[in-house]
Amino acid sequence: MTEYHRPIMPDEVVRGLNVKSGGLYFDGTVGGGGHSFAILSADPAAHLIATDKDGDAIAQAGKRLAPFEGRFRLERSDFKNFSEVLLPEERLDGFLLDLGISSHQIDDPTRGFAYRMGDAPLDMRMDKRSSLTARDVVNGYGEESLRRILKEYGEEPFANVIAKGILREREIKPVETCGELRSIVENALPPKFRGAACARQTFQAIRIEVNGELDGLEACIRGLIEKLKIGGRAVILTFHSLEDRIVKNVFKDLSTACTCPKSFPVCVCGRVKRLEVLTRKPITASEEEQRENPRSKSAKLRIAEKIAE
Repeated sequence: MTEYHRPIMPDEVVRGLNVKSGGLYFDGTVGGGGHSFAILSADPAAHLIATDKDGDAIAQAGKRLAPFEGRFRLERSDFKNFSEVLLPEERLDGFLLDLGISSHQIDDPTRGFAYRMGDAPLDMRMDKRSSLTARDVVNGYGEESLRRILKEYGEEPFANVIAKGILREREIKPVETCGELRSIVENALPPKFRGAACARQTFQAIRIEVNGELDGLEACIRGLIEKLKIGGRAVILTFHSLEDRIVKNVFKDLSTACTCPKSFPVCVCGRVKRLEVLTRKPITASEEEQRENPRSKSAKLRIAEKIAE
């Protein structure tokens, strides 16, 4: 039986959370339950609340975490809706956001996430209850919208020609499969830029659009930090520069104290430093982990501790 999803840097995550006896932790993207299992294993009195909008993930996590019955609560929900999941009186000793796509989602041909899945239907929904699919985006969005998505979410330098290629092909017939979209990208690029992974940025961009991955992410991180107790830890795994930039900027903002001009004799802004950033540079997976799990190569782990309300 293949592993549902291999968690990235589980030891580093647990150390980053500094799991305490009796502590309450939030895993916003439970996946197959790997990180949650590590958190609950770290202390016999730790408790966990975990969410995921993928029903398959919730089912798998429930099985994985069964040995910790009574110490965890699973909710099928987007982590951005944490305020609907956490009770008003629940304060956290730490939270984890693993913003990557799960191995199961990539490897399941019915989910339509991977450019290497030739005949897989274009889908890319993390939550199968959602109405918008990758097929809808590819076949329904105008050229300018496609270009914007590819540039902003995929950081794709050939966004213009790829968008034109998509429109040209869909005038002949709808684009239905991952393989068809990959072929469109390959044919749109100059020959020297064609390769096995040349469609990766296009697929990333469309996936982000379908799942609204960046929408409200900054507000969510700030809100979860509000829910932390003093001394609580924020631990966030990112897998591309757009996510990482948001996390980095939030941490930087909340770890900044007075912003008054140096010429002012006293502070008038009243700004308080609320976070201590514990990772001056993001932590990356070890060479051994990268060899064993190539999907860990792009992961960046940032950690901060709340020091003031």
